[in-house]
Amino acid sequence: MIGKYKVIVVLPAYNAERTLERTVNGIARDVVDEVLLVDDGSHDLTVEIAARLEIPIYRHTVNKGYGANQKTCYQAAVDHGADIVVMLHPDYQYPPELVPALAGMVASEMFDVALGSRILCGQAMKGGMPFYKYFFNRLWTLGQNWALNRRLSEYHTGYRAFSRKFLLGIPLLENSDDFLFDNQMLVQAVYFGYAIGEVSAPSRFFPEASSINPWRGTVYGMGVLGVSAQYLLQKLGVKRYPIFNPNGRRLK
Repeated sequence: MIGKYKVIVVLPAYNAERTLERTVNGIARDVVDEVLLVDDGSHDLTVEIAARLEIPIYRHTVNKGYGANQKTCYQAAVDHGADIVVMLHPDYQYPPELVPALAGMVASEMFDVALGSRILCGQAMKGGMPFYKYFFNRLWTLGQNWALNRRLSEYHTGYRAFSRKFLLGIPLLENSDDFLFDNQMLVQAVYFGYAIGEVSAPSRFFPEASSINPWRGTVYGMGVLGVSAQYLLQKLGVKRYPIFNPNGRRLK
């Protein structure tokens, strides 16, 4: 716990057998009350390793997608009584040692969302991020900062912490079941007026780390542009979208 707040780390897993144990071993258990894993139809030993590590496991019998995995993660964390939820990829790309920093930002009650930024530390490419990924990260972030009138260092990190209030307060279940889910959550945070903070989080890119291929990255980038356009049209009252509907589908 951090003060009065119960902290739960959720691991959205898919074929993470080679890195899962390293990731879990790096989590500060004096701060984190529980670690939960959602397996999205893995074909390797992810579930068996999680069982050996005595981590509660939620399973999708078929692969439903990265966004669908997170929806199950957050519902499970809420059901377990989490006040603060940290989403950490089990592929060891993000340093688990920074879980207390992210959770602490939310526990401060100054932020509803905390992001582990690969850009703030200035080491994204030193950590192995391919140039094309870095280039489009900067391009898409520039565009979204303009559209949303914000100054975030990036919108595309997979290392995040959320307050229970935020997770229950947005129409999270209206979001994509695929990779666009991450971006939609941040745009929803801006639209509904939740505070977002950032902390430096050096990342590692190596063969075992998960990554979307260039084609899916292109589809994701087009989706980012689409979400930004939806935000602007919604704010202008031109059109309404389910992801910005205050009465849309939420966690329970």
